[in-house]
Amino acid sequence: MKIYSIVRIGDEYVVRAGEKSVLKIASRRRAAQLVTDAVELLDSQAAPQLSPQDPPQDPREPSTACDPEILPDASEVP
Repeated sequence: MKIYSIVRIGDEYVVRAGEKSVLKIASRRRAAQLVTDAVELLDSQAAPQLSPQDPPQDPREPSTACDPEILPDASEVP
């Protein structure tokens, strides 16, 4: 997880992720809320919730279920 910070530069606040500036905004409260929202979204993506009906996946097998760039072979589609 990255370290987020809010730095004041002149009349604006800059949101930083590590050493990289990612957002410039006029309100410190709004900047803090955006950082909180971003952290929650990233945390929710990092740990997907599996239902008990989901089959266990073999970590050695790559999954293509969520990859939109991989299309099925047209000859195999019914």
